[in-house]
Amino acid sequence: MQVILIQDVNNLGGANELVTVKNGYGRNFLIPQKLAVEASPSNLKQLQERQKQQAKKEAKLLAEINSVIAKLQDGTIKTGAKTGTSGKIFGSVTSVQIARAIRDQKGYEIDRRRITILDEVKELGTYKAKIDFGNGNETEIEFEVVAE
Repeated sequence: MQVILIQDVNNLGGANELVTVKNGYGRNFLIPQKLAVEASPSNLKQLQERQKQQAKKEAKLLAEINSVIAKLQDGTIKTGAKTGTSGKIFGSVTSVQIARAIRDQKGYEIDRRRITILDEVKELGTYKAKIDFGNGNETEIEFEVVAE
């Protein structure tokens, strides 16, 4: 029996996926629990339409991510840090400070958990950080640590 999953089901598949299951499992568990619907021709058409809509959304999101990546790579981002007389930073520069600098200088709100600093930042200078946008979309940006 073929069914279209409405929700993610462990060890079976994700939502909007066409899967083949045994008749009893489909009729007695998946369909009554509203986890799946039978794969009738009208339901298959609806599935195809949902997949088209999802593809359009993903294409739009990808274009938006690419424009954000292009603007982030345009120039370095400056962040301030308190330093001693020798140029060493008190503490360290964190992803929170980089996210705040991106918001202030570039106008994009990026979650701090998506930012990974590649080098340990303990002195003034230019460093690199990686931003992961999900689905394999990531970019490296340069940020400069300057004295406050």
